[in-house]
Amino acid sequence: MLTAALAPLRHRPFRHLAVGRAATMLGNAVAPIALGFAVLDLTGSVRDLGLVVGARSLTNVLFLLFGGVLADRLPRQAVMVASLSAAALTQGAVAALVLTDTATISLLVVLGAVNGVLSGLAWPAAAALVPQTVPAELLQSANAVNRLGINAAMIGGASLGGLLVAGAGPGWGLLVDALTFALAAVAFSRIRVAAVARPATNRPHPLRDLREGWGEFVARSWVWVVVLGFLLINFAYASSVNVLGPRIADETIGRFAWGLVLAAQTAGMVAGAALALRIRVRRFLLLGVLCMGVDAVLLVTLAWTSSVWLLIGTAFVAGVAVEQFSIAWETSMQRHIPADRLARVYSYDALGSFLAIPLGQIAIGPVAEGLGTGRTLLIAAGIVLVAVLGMLADPGVRRLDSSPSATVPEERGATVPDGPPDPGTSVLSSVDTAPAR
Repeated sequence: MLTAALAPLRHRPFRHLAVGRAATMLGNAVAPIALGFAVLDLTGSVRDLGLVVGARSLTNVLFLLFGGVLADRLPRQAVMVASLSAAALTQGAVAALVLTDTATISLLVVLGAVNGVLSGLAWPAAAALVPQTVPAELLQSANAVNRLGINAAMIGGASLGGLLVAGAGPGWGLLVDALTFALAAVAFSRIRVAAVARPATNRPHPLRDLREGWGEFVARSWVWVVVLGFLLINFAYASSVNVLGPRIADETIGRFAWGLVLAAQTAGMVAGAALALRIRVRRFLLLGVLCMGVDAVLLVTLAWTSSVWLLIGTAFVAGVAVEQFSIAWETSMQRHIPADRLARVYSYDALGSFLAIPLGQIAIGPVAEGLGTGRTLLIAAGIVLVAVLGMLADPGVRRLDSSPSATVPEERGATVPDGPPDPGTSVLSSVDTAPAR
């Protein structure tokens, strides 16, 4: 059973993809901890921290649609290499500023905004590349294995981030993030897959591409309903953890313990991905949406207790639960969205899901100062529960069949290789199906 679950690793393009995404997430697990405490060390202001992280999130959202168009036009691995290489340079500049004590809030906001642009260009390409690296029947296993590697890297990154911030200073954590971007760029440069078959057009135009992607996005109720749900969840949860979390840690459990809490959540994600390797349910998306309610429990626990062990335990359970949604969502998207439009649908998904993150990160500081941190966290937990109930109200979410037999691949035409054939490459035809976060 385990050998079959790990079958995607037999495909060389998928191995390079998994390594690249794991390397990126190793650094990205360090970066929020390091950046959060770097800003607090600089000014001590939670408002400034909200501005820095909000600037990155805002530009990330603004460039997602353009990233989706690029990823459906160009070789997706090439888009990843270019964006990751540039991200290594910008994050290296942030690390240098912090290490040399020359950082200012203005510089951190600008560099964070640039890094957000690069992330927006890369995210749709990375998400849409998975179906090109394995046969269609291995998609659920591939997504689970991919998430296992990502989450294992995040565990190490969160723990390393806590150690670096407490022992050496936040600048070294930011330098690690820059180095992992460079490593990921090398891994993606080694991916060789067949190009996605695209219908011939006389003169491709970005607006036409965006309209086509929008048509796919709104054609399925389960897609846009889940995206709206995650707009609310991300507004409440991301701002609570990324902005209020470091402040609570400084006042109660300490910086290293906060790193352990984040690491425990990621450990739960690893366990959740391992569980998803064995799960075979037809209503996988329904199960995943139900599991998202556990995020509210973690926010309530953070509001009501300063017990490190209770926070670690709750974070672990939340990680297990949330990972069921992540893998269910990826698999549902890849099985039900045409391959030549997948990156654009992913970009609309990410745009809607992430749209409220910068607003929440900028607003939550003043709200917490006015209402109190505990009360703000309880309100955020209530928003998460409302979002989950809203998603469950949609019949499409409740009834979507995520099993391999639910969709029948339909070949649009022969594919044209992006590069030399690779012994591990899986040549996949485009999938044309009906009704993502």
